[in-house]
Amino acid sequence: MTAEVEVAVVTTVSGRREHLANQRRGLEAGIRPPDLHVVVAMGDPGVRVLLGDERACHVIDVPVASLLPLAAARNAGARAALRAGARTLVFLDVDCIPSATLVARYASLAADPRHATSILCGQVSYLPPAPSGDYDLDRLRDLAPPHPGRPALADDDVRRTDAYHLFWSLSFAMSAQAWATVGGFCEDYAGYGGEDTDFGQSAKAVGVDMCWVGGAAAYHQHHPVSDPPFEHLVEILENARVFAARWGWWPMAGWLSAFEEAGLIELDETGTSWVRRR
Repeated sequence: MTAEVEVAVVTTVSGRREHLANQRRGLEAGIRPPDLHVVVAMGDPGVRVLLGDERACHVIDVPVASLLPLAAARNAGARAALRAGARTLVFLDVDCIPSATLVARYASLAADPRHATSILCGQVSYLPPAPSGDYDLDRLRDLAPPHPGRPALADDDVRRTDAYHLFWSLSFAMSAQAWATVGGFCEDYAGYGGEDTDFGQSAKAVGVDMCWVGGAAAYHQHHPVSDPPFEHLVEILENARVFAARWGWWPMAGWLSAFEEAGLIELDETGTSWVRRR
């Protein structure tokens, strides 16, 4: 680890080696590389082999029983970064390549007293499949428009939002103080779905602001997806049940409706809880 750590990036990974390599390229090419990159390998010992000699890169291992422990892995990464002295935590999904200004922009805002107690959420754009020879970091903005479900801000803009239900962990940053106030991700969730929405609600409950941030763009690399994700039905349903017990309403409504239309789930006899259809 580096002797002085002001800003740490936390990435969880299982597989996706090429995506991780591209993320590393983006971080190293930034105008302000992180002082430390904590890579949390979820049941993937090959990550340590891949990154063992990289500058300012620290790999920790989190075992996997069956489903990926995404919430627990992010918390473990944050703990490692904080132990190293990090004052700003930047969370970046392994599929995301940071823009050249992402780390610098997040670090500047997290150190600003006006935003030091906020969740800072940068713009995420979805890239097409990589061309031959991989993505050109200088052309990423030209390849992917901003996600339509989030505001596209000018590079110097910050906008507070009450849409905590739109929080996602693909790209966000917080001061160590704000992270401690929220308390991290709830580890009752395992596998796909729910833990991001829960984190947003936890932040809302303790009065931590959430802000959309311009100038901290991330570019999500292409990979095949299914919509709705039928292969994750069991874990989505269980995670939605955990969330409903904690917050009193059911998240991931679009997916649950799609599962119902496909005849896979139904409301129970009380009409208040989703269950698998017999």
